[in-house]
Amino acid sequence: MDEKVLEAQEWVNATYGGVAGYQRCPEDGRTGWNTMWSLTMGLQHELGISPVVANFGPGTLSGVRALGDIGFGWDQNSNIVRIIQHALFCKGYWGANGYGGYGAVTTEAVKEMRRDMGLPDGGSGTTGGQVTPKIFKALLTMDAYIILGGGREEVLEIQRWLNGRYWTKPNYFIGPCDGHFSRDVQQALVKALQYEMGVPGPNGNFGPGTKAALRQHPQHVGSSGPVTQLFHAACIFNEPVPGTSGVGFRDEYTSATAEFIRAFQTFSALPDTGDGDFATWAQLLVSTGDPDRPADACDTRFTITPSRAQALYQAGYRAVGRYLDEHPSGTLDKEIKPGELQAIFDAGLRCFPIWQYNARQLEDFTYSSGYQHGLKAHARGEHYGFNSGTVVYFAVDYDATDPEISSNIVPYFHGVRGALNSQGSKYIPGVYGSRNVCARASAEAYVSHSFVSGMSWGFSGNLGFPLPLNWSFNQIKEFEFHNGDDVFDLDRVVHRPGADFGVNSINRGTTTVDEFLTYLEQVHNLAVGYDSSRASKLTLEWLRYPKYNDFEWRNIFEGVDEGFIAECRNAGLEYAPKYDYQDPSFGVAISVDHLCATANAYLLKGSGDRAGLSLGDLGGWCGDLITFYGEWVRDEPTNKDGYKYAMDRLAKPNVATTFMLNDLIEDMDGHHIGMAVRDGANVVTEFRNLLTGGGHLSRVNRFFSSRYGTMTDTNNAAVACLTGAPANPVDAAKYAAAREVLVERQSGEWIDPTSITPSDLRAFCKGYADTLNTLRGLEDRRLRALKED
Repeated sequence: MDEKVLEAQEWVNATYGGVAGYQRCPEDGRTGWNTMWSLTMGLQHELGISPVVANFGPGTLSGVRALGDIGFGWDQNSNIVRIIQHALFCKGYWGANGYGGYGAVTTEAVKEMRRDMGLPDGGSGTTGGQVTPKIFKALLTMDAYIILGGGREEVLEIQRWLNGRYWTKPNYFIGPCDGHFSRDVQQALVKALQYEMGVPGPNGNFGPGTKAALRQHPQHVGSSGPVTQLFHAACIFNEPVPGTSGVGFRDEYTSATAEFIRAFQTFSALPDTGDGDFATWAQLLVSTGDPDRPADACDTRFTITPSRAQALYQAGYRAVGRYLDEHPSGTLDKEIKPGELQAIFDAGLRCFPIWQYNARQLEDFTYSSGYQHGLKAHARGEHYGFNSGTVVYFAVDYDATDPEISSNIVPYFHGVRGALNSQGSKYIPGVYGSRNVCARASAEAYVSHSFVSGMSWGFSGNLGFPLPLNWSFNQIKEFEFHNGDDVFDLDRVVHRPGADFGVNSINRGTTTVDEFLTYLEQVHNLAVGYDSSRASKLTLEWLRYPKYNDFEWRNIFEGVDEGFIAECRNAGLEYAPKYDYQDPSFGVAISVDHLCATANAYLLKGSGDRAGLSLGDLGGWCGDLITFYGEWVRDEPTNKDGYKYAMDRLAKPNVATTFMLNDLIEDMDGHHIGMAVRDGANVVTEFRNLLTGGGHLSRVNRFFSSRYGTMTDTNNAAVACLTGAPANPVDAAKYAAAREVLVERQSGEWIDPTSITPSDLRAFCKGYADTLNTLRGLEDRRLRALKED
């Protein structure tokens, strides 16, 4: 509670409580929209507006404009001055002592706020610090003008630059300066482009005039000026982009910009020219991108007949999304028809299945409905013969807000996953929805594949959000497809190369897991013939080779048996990455060489216990946590909260880091496999038990209990990972040297974890412990559901 905010609430309620239309705000000392609306309604009453309403609209702005600028010594209405002062307190500025009119204290507070907004402070001494009509409107919002938790300095710089350059323009209103990209900031960016390019009637919409102007302003190496600076702002708003360290906010298009754009174009499935052509501009600014860009996928509610399938193929499409079922109350007849899948495959197309039972309002989404939909989707998938490992995209076909995603959408996807796991994890859940829905379902319900409803560009969940890292499909345009006299509605969909592309067959008996296990057995059989006493160890050596056999690895652990490596080569075996597989629980791609390197490290050096460390841990979770720490200290200037940084980024399928969800799975499974083999188990048996015997369903709890035991020990072990070392002096020296290299490789310099404030370091480490605990909770819930079924 803030006493000054409480004063504001008590005063505004006491002063205007009897005014027609006035809505009282809570008197709790906490700033919020209710308080700002109450102050706004108080202002309206002073302006003679009746009845008052909870909105600072054109009428209120017109009334404030009639007052003119309000500054030092202004005394036309003492209550209006008090509203300004109370609003300043609610925004964190010291409005005045004792509310003695618009004096020096209020003037200085407004000057400070104006500077934070990116505006000139209005002059020196008592000549500055005026509240203009636009500043008055901004003052009565919940917008912040200092960086907030998780905000980025580059975004803050752009926000202040936008305000400072355009705030006097007729249609531009002062926006937040909090370091966070949002819908308002995105619209301000488009409006700024419209000003600079001379588009009539700037309004922030991505309309025909704006599109035409952007075609006249391509960007390339050598471009400079305000439009180029705004291009760089758009790039920053779309970060992070895989494979880049970001692009600076500048007014010159350099070779570094071109390098960033190539990475952005590759990630967005655009031609990687390195130039800011119209398609790139569009992709930076709106969720549809250029809706007329080439697209090789589509989806429709209409049956794909042989004729339609052939026409789609001839039009350049290679995959089509179709519905597994329709709600019993539906009338669109959109589910897959008998023989339709074969018609699709015969034409050379693939199919990605979609699940949608209504899904157009909040009430359609609960844990229970998700569980029931998962069961039904599994049954329909089997009915059609979809192969094991097929991704099914569960639809969220409305503009779900952040609170709704938290309350209903995320629990819905937990229910979906629980149901699919209960049926043997044959199918992998994907999410269809806005960028925000996809990103949050991926991060919080561990959904591994996203189908973005990009053509709904006006959704609040699309404006102000970048493409999620795990996007497979992006729906960009609905149109009528003409197949001679046959006309039907079709959605154009962009596919990201390398991501899920549906299936091109049904009733296939093998999966990527099966293919890996067959390969594993081939390697093991060779190892038995070479040296049966070391067969499991030799198998792991080949599976980690050659990536995990460099000088660093050999110096810390040991090299491979070159004789057995030659044996495998002579037998014509492929290297392990050829057999990376899709995890049956989480659907992410598992890197076999990393998993087996972890297992080999534990086999060689053993595992630590609770807060104790071994050199084997360095080959698994410790190595990944150290590199992730390096990322945090690199980003710490704008991400000071280590706990939030870890909870937002660690082990997520949709955030590019050195410690993603697949890395954690590989660490956990590698710990189990390595320690089991160390105790004499057969590596093939252990992998089969893990992947086809249900072991993957309890991996998190098994890893937690065998490696840590309690949450406190988990946190202590994470701290020890960053600050301690194994007991053996030789191993300790290797561990310390490797830690320094790993940190410096990510952060650019050695930042000793012992130099971090202990409470801050423990908070960062708690993020690791709580991430693991969250996954344990999800696993427990699924196991309970499995038992109930």
